[in-house]
Amino acid sequence: MKKVLLLLIVAFVISCKNEPKNEVKTTVKKVEVKEESFPAELGKVFEAHGGIDTWRNAEILSFKKGDEVHTIDLKSRINVIHAPKYAVGFDGTNVWLDEAEEGSFKGTPAFYHNLFFYFYAMPFVLADEGITYEKIAPLTFDNVEYPGYKISFNADAGSSPDDNYKLYYNPKTYQMEWLAYTATFSTKKTSDKFNVIKYGKWNNLNGLVLPSEITWFKTDEAGVPTEAARPAMVFMEASINKNDLTDSFFSKPVK
Repeated sequence: MKKVLLLLIVAFVISCKNEPKNEVKTTVKKVEVKEESFPAELGKVFEAHGGIDTWRNAEILSFKKGDEVHTIDLKSRINVIHAPKYAVGFDGTNVWLDEAEEGSFKGTPAFYHNLFFYFYAMPFVLADEGITYEKIAPLTFDNVEYPGYKISFNADAGSSPDDNYKLYYNPKTYQMEWLAYTATFSTKKTSDKFNVIKYGKWNNLNGLVLPSEITWFKTDEAGVPTEAARPAMVFMEASINKNDLTDSFFSKPVK
């Protein structure tokens, strides 16, 4: 009897070992983290303005300049400017112009449609794809030295890849204070002549610190700013919102 019982126990153990197990499969979701390519010091500048992640999560930016309302989809960079007598926009494929009367808009639509977006969205637009960074000598103004970086673009980046920017930031707060830039849209040639803008007044929009006004400065022969060239350009009624706009908002009106 004991032998029979022992055989039954052995058979039971072997049976349990051979019985297939119900395996629970777990799927690990791999999250791709964007590896930023800008210098650490510029990272501190972006952080002083709300952080690059806050910028990348923003959807719709809008601000008013004079009687123009500028609206930009920050993900696709499609944009539109509405003014009382004209509208200018980029629908993702074409730049378009719509005028109440011919000649109402003074300028070149392809150049103008995102011009002030770039000035307004500093410093964050200098974290776009296709950019090269170079540490440069500081800019000195009123006995303060502002560290700086030169920003240039790859040949396939945007409509004016020959443009260059120089960003200078406050050495204590890391907030952006000066922007020097070249304009090559018309000539399509590189230039050594830099225009200079003073940044200094800011608004906090949902955590992003963006300018409330900017001022163009005169410069001396060495390119150092001397005095304001004209009154400050003021940005009003700025906002960051969720994207609840249809594609037709950015399209040329059908008449």
